[in-house]
Amino acid sequence: MSSLGHPGPDTGPLTFSPPQRRRIYLMRHGDVTYFDDSGKPIDADSVPLNELGRAQARAAGHAFAAENIRFDRVIVSGLPRTRETAERVLAETGQQIAIETWSCWEEIRAGRVSDLPPAELAQAFLRAFDGLVPEDTRFMNGESVRELLDRVVPPLAELRADRSWDTVLLVLHGGVNRAILSHAMHPLGRLFLGQLAQTPACINALDVGDKPEDWVVRLTNFAPPQPLHRDNRLTVMEKIFASFLRTRKRG
Repeated sequence: MSSLGHPGPDTGPLTFSPPQRRRIYLMRHGDVTYFDDSGKPIDADSVPLNELGRAQARAAGHAFAAENIRFDRVIVSGLPRTRETAERVLAETGQQIAIETWSCWEEIRAGRVSDLPPAELAQAFLRAFDGLVPEDTRFMNGESVRELLDRVVPPLAELRADRSWDTVLLVLHGGVNRAILSHAMHPLGRLFLGQLAQTPACINALDVGDKPEDWVVRLTNFAPPQPLHRDNRLTVMEKIFASFLRTRKRG
């Protein structure tokens, strides 16, 4: 038997061509306020970053600038909170680059929770981001996980087919990011891992090779300025649900 690293006489020389992978930096937008001071919901399609969200976006941009990371393309979902996050990141890196809009990567769409009985509200808010989520699960009585995967995953092939870029920045949303990360972890199948935390303005790093199944998950949920998540014990949706319940009590 040949020792490790020394091929036998009939195996021929060992060769290895390292994959030439490209880098996807996947961010979630910075923090936003979904309810005003009176408890009234703010339109999720138009809500801007709040003060904390702006600081988070600047901190993320500073992290990129500190390592002299340059983007060939920057893509957002088109919702204002993603564009504003990307603009603040680019301001810190000193890059002037056109920001592209891919509306297929807008956040998972909520429905009318007012139509639900009180006993089902917690599940409506939280179930879609809890563990290995069945595809028929609906987010807040709206879009299902299956529908989310059907619109989020296929455009990744389009992005990868463009060989003009080496490093791309995507600034998207918590649910959409989970769909992309889940695909990267299981590219030959379908699953949605709801427990993948996505803190506001967090950074994920994914490497992609030439083969469709060639994904490397390099970094997840790096969230300057608190990279160790010292003060985070609740999920984003748990915080939003708590805010929602407070508005109902005011009403």
